[in-house]
Amino acid sequence: MKNIRITILSILLACSAIAQQNVDFTKENFPTDKKGLKDAINNIETGDTYFYNADYTMYIAIDYYLKANTFNPNNALLNFKLGICYLNSPNKYKSLDFLTKAYSLNNEVDPHINFHLGEAYHLNHDFDNAIKYYALYRSSPVKREGLDPDKRITECNEGKKLLANPTRVIIENMGPVVNSKYREYAAVISADESILFFTSRRDNTTGKLIADDGLYFEDIYSTTKQNSIWTPPVSLPSPVNSKEHDATIALSNDGQKLFIYSDDGNNHGDIMISRLEGDKWTKPESAGGKAINTDFSEIHACFSYDEKSIYFVSNKEEGSLGGFDIYVTRLGEDGKWQKAENLGPAINTPYDEDAVFMHPDGKTMYFSSKGHKTMGSFDIFRSVYENGRWSEPENMGYPINSADRDAFFVVAASGKRGYYSSAKMDAIGETDIYRITLLGPEKDPILSAEEQLLLSSNQTVREAIKIETGATKTSKFASNVTILKGIVTDAITKDPIGAMIVITDNEKNEVVATFQSNSKTGKYLVSLPSGKNYGIAVTAEGFLFNSVNVDLPASKSYQEIEKDIDLSKLEVGQKIVLRNIFYDFNKSTLRNESIAELDRLERLLSINPSLRIEISSHTDNIGSAAYNEKLSLSRAESVVDYLVNKKKVSRERLEFKGYGFEQPIAPNDTDQGRQLNRRTEFKILSR
Repeated sequence: MKNIRITILSILLACSAIAQQNVDFTKENFPTDKKGLKDAINNIETGDTYFYNADYTMYIAIDYYLKANTFNPNNALLNFKLGICYLNSPNKYKSLDFLTKAYSLNNEVDPHINFHLGEAYHLNHDFDNAIKYYALYRSSPVKREGLDPDKRITECNEGKKLLANPTRVIIENMGPVVNSKYREYAAVISADESILFFTSRRDNTTGKLIADDGLYFEDIYSTTKQNSIWTPPVSLPSPVNSKEHDATIALSNDGQKLFIYSDDGNNHGDIMISRLEGDKWTKPESAGGKAINTDFSEIHACFSYDEKSIYFVSNKEEGSLGGFDIYVTRLGEDGKWQKAENLGPAINTPYDEDAVFMHPDGKTMYFSSKGHKTMGSFDIFRSVYENGRWSEPENMGYPINSADRDAFFVVAASGKRGYYSSAKMDAIGETDIYRITLLGPEKDPILSAEEQLLLSSNQTVREAIKIETGATKTSKFASNVTILKGIVTDAITKDPIGAMIVITDNEKNEVVATFQSNSKTGKYLVSLPSGKNYGIAVTAEGFLFNSVNVDLPASKSYQEIEKDIDLSKLEVGQKIVLRNIFYDFNKSTLRNESIAELDRLERLLSINPSLRIEISSHTDNIGSAAYNEKLSLSRAESVVDYLVNKKKVSRERLEFKGYGFEQPIAPNDTDQGRQLNRRTEFKILSR
């Protein structure tokens, strides 16, 4: 019996040895299946036409090679080619099985097999094995330019640190409504997450043309959130989408300006911009002119929150620190974009930087880099501009980042959610769009009802729970931003108005930003970083301006304020509240923060030289009627004196009244009501 067991074991070992031997595609090895052999060889030859053509066509060879591999799974060279094809596809993690098989069949199948096997382990986050094979390649006599085992080993060591201290997040696939069996990527959002645009290579692309890489041309799609549900995406019509490649790269906070990447087919990319006028997108035109677009490639861009700066990515030689760098151009007083500046070595490295995104808080930048402390390829980093300098870029951590390319990361104004594309194992297509919820400190895991629903919805989210419960890293993504949004309408007809919205820093008397409400819907959205007293003036031709005051201390956390704004026609009897007129406490002395509002009123009177108005001041009911009437009269007179002293408005056109607390517009039994009652108004007496 013992001899029988030994014999059986010997046979099994012999069979195992045979199974690990390289098997060539020859008649001698397959004497009984000539047709199968011929088909396999034909598939290999067809696959080779893509494999040896260009990196971006290698993935096409996969289907042909897999058919041949089914016929003969024990050919070292074929397994090696399949591994390399997957390394050049969105599903890079699939390369490991084929490369390990190739190595087991013939560890000298290619002089660079050790490096590529290191890559495969690296992409599967098996960093110890990756380091082992990178080290073997480093000691081999044959090297290829561009294969840098030392940098890869550094990345693996960084990856081990990041895996040991994961970031507390929930990562969810956005599902089949947004994602398809095709590639989706480069998602961009409005600041309040109500609109999402992305790029896809679907079969309903404009023109239905197929590019050299075998995929449909890129088109831009949009979806909107209604009752927390994303609507089925629609393709943007002409002139945004064309028969050529059209790809998203950035969206303004209010969702009315879209940055588009345009490639002329000669490895030369430009940044274009399209604007939403009513419900129509304009024909894309060059963004920033020569300040941005050059004879080199500009591949990504975004606005600052106030739209006075454009950050962009270019490989131009002037000022470069190596590869693609991030630059900024600023809007000059003459309305032209100024010469671009490289952001310098704090942000840029000798390697590539890409996919820059400026958060609505006005100081936080997210970008992708190959050169900082990355765990592989591009990782997403975060840097904050404070005290005149950029902070050291912080890796966003695992599982946001992986050993594969991680880019096109955008964050909502709340600082709580981000969006990006990835080729994860649960992807519906080759690459899908994912939403990332950035959790707070572990000691305070308070989730919204929507987030709790996500936690119980699918396997991807359940895996994220393990990360959340085991991590200790504190979230640093809280946002100090206020989103002010609403609709501008005619006070009488309620028709939407396309109005100019001017935001002023009241303390500095400086215009912070200028925006436009949509001419068809009247919708507007502005982002206001905390730490300023804002005066917001809404103006339209033929209407009185309306003013809003938003005073945000630096500590003010994220909030959304919905405020619809009515504009009154320039007609006798119409009046408005001047929300940005401020006085010293219990005095009639005008504070410096009032200047911008007073100057707006002066301009209105100058533009309409026949206008006569009444300036009135009102108080709450604290104190006697006589005291409040005297104080209000004195305050109204202060406004008139300011306008007259400007020497552009005659006193004959101005009257002033003090009404004390006789005309309240809110109850005087709350602090908020009393604050509303303390106001300055003007009323049209004649035109």
